[in-house]
Amino acid sequence: MKYIVILGDGWADYPDENGQTPLSLANKPNTDRIARMSVCGLTKTVPDGMKPGSDVANMAVMGYDPAVYYTGRSPLEAASMGIELGKDDVTYRCNLVTLGGNGEYETLTMSDYSAGEIDTESAKKLIGELNASGIIPEGCELHAGVSYRHCLVRRHGKTGADLTPPHDISGKKIAEYLPKGAYADELLGFQKRSRKVLSESGVNALRAANGKNTANGCWLWGEGTRPSFRPFSELYGLKGAVISAVDLVKGLGIVAGMDSIDVEGACGTINTNFAGKAAAALDAIKSHDYVYIHMEAPDECGHQGDKAGKIRSIELIDSLVIGPIFEEMTRRGERFRLLITPDHPTPLALRTHVGDPVPFIMYDSAKHVHGIDTYNEGLVRTTRVYYPSGVDMFKAFLGK
Repeated sequence: MKYIVILGDGWADYPDENGQTPLSLANKPNTDRIARMSVCGLTKTVPDGMKPGSDVANMAVMGYDPAVYYTGRSPLEAASMGIELGKDDVTYRCNLVTLGGNGEYETLTMSDYSAGEIDTESAKKLIGELNASGIIPEGCELHAGVSYRHCLVRRHGKTGADLTPPHDISGKKIAEYLPKGAYADELLGFQKRSRKVLSESGVNALRAANGKNTANGCWLWGEGTRPSFRPFSELYGLKGAVISAVDLVKGLGIVAGMDSIDVEGACGTINTNFAGKAAAALDAIKSHDYVYIHMEAPDECGHQGDKAGKIRSIELIDSLVIGPIFEEMTRRGERFRLLITPDHPTPLALRTHVGDPVPFIMYDSAKHVHGIDTYNEGLVRTTRVYYPSGVDMFKAFLGK
């Protein structure tokens, strides 16, 4: 038996004024065909009382109870970056962002949490300039990641900072969302000083000249400490692999003892190499029992309020990932199960995550059932199939 999870990050949504969602509007014939032969339902991936982040939600879909294993978002990203953490080290996600306005720091606006989806090469140059500037807080290290996503590590620290994800405050004044709690003055001081260094960078001058958003500030969030996962192979008796463009999901796989497979051209946006991810998954499943394919594009479009982009990203996943994987696995003739699901909704109207239940498709090549005609949030509710946690859904997917 082979198991494949295809995760469209944040593609669930709320109905618009016409009662439609991106999933109901998208042309996704492959997904709908599979839904007609599958168990379809809802599951709550984000436990009550926990913030609806991709970290918590993907962890649950992978079969790890966030209440047991979650120690923060940034240490998972640190694992993907190859950063070794001690038991008393503290990590923070560091976004390169675009701050709007010209006055005092507190008067600025969070114009773009991704600095125009800055390319990784430019971002690494900026992180290098920040490291060379002498503004990194004492006892801390700044590490470059992918695109706008980077990591600040405090050696021998303590937790207790109150930090806000920048994608939660798009278009808002930052004054109410500045660091509070542990090390607040140091963290805020770094954010303020980073603005001066970055604003004077030639990298940003070139971006501005080309009409791109400048990365004129750092924003810290996602505090955490070193995670300790029971290996996936011990927990579920399967050899697993993860395919993702983002350090968070790659890090989840790594700390769970799975193989993390890189795909050329995978970038975490709608311009990612969808076909390459599908090809990599089909190759990986030959030597693995389980493959987890994560695609960030719908979530990014949701954060940006880009309805057309979100619909298009769903259609690309359907045609370039779901269709080819289903057809090839069927052709090979070996029994397989396919789980198609988001991790959490990212409603266009809110431009941030929510913890509402998400719609899933659970296909078994040897057990076709009567499913639903079209996969969307509304029709899935009519099945009355519900799992109270993502871990429960995952165990059902494995037949446990």
